[in-house]
Amino acid sequence: MRVKYLHTMVRVADLEKSMAFYELFGLKQIRRYDSEAGRFSLVYLASEGDHDCPLELTYNWDGDEGLPSDGRHFGHLAYEVGNIYEMCQHLMDNGVLINRPPHDGRMAFVRSPDNISIELLQEGDALAPAEPWTSMGNTGHW
Repeated sequence: MRVKYLHTMVRVADLEKSMAFYELFGLKQIRRYDSEAGRFSLVYLASEGDHDCPLELTYNWDGDEGLPSDGRHFGHLAYEVGNIYEMCQHLMDNGVLINRPPHDGRMAFVRSPDNISIELLQEGDALAPAEPWTSMGNTGHW
């Protein structure tokens, strides 16, 4: 039996705000489906050259009352980055809180506007520990 990965879907409360957040990771819209009858939008985002692994943002126009509010029911998204310190600085410069800084030069966690955990992993070997990351404290949950 053949199985092929299709996408990761997350529900979002504010489509524009969420799209802007994921664009900070280099993700771009590759397709979109808006359903007037169903009153929802599906927006697929992917990195350039990596369209086989999209992220699907599901936005229900009338809200998601009654659904889990913590965004933790599926785990997290994980992205490998070329330089974890540069990526974390880029995110901070754009108002993103680094929940678990890359103390070890290898791993960090942030949260999306919808409380989705995003794991950042350094490509290859860990970078040498560096400030301000080594002494920066953890904030909240990840």
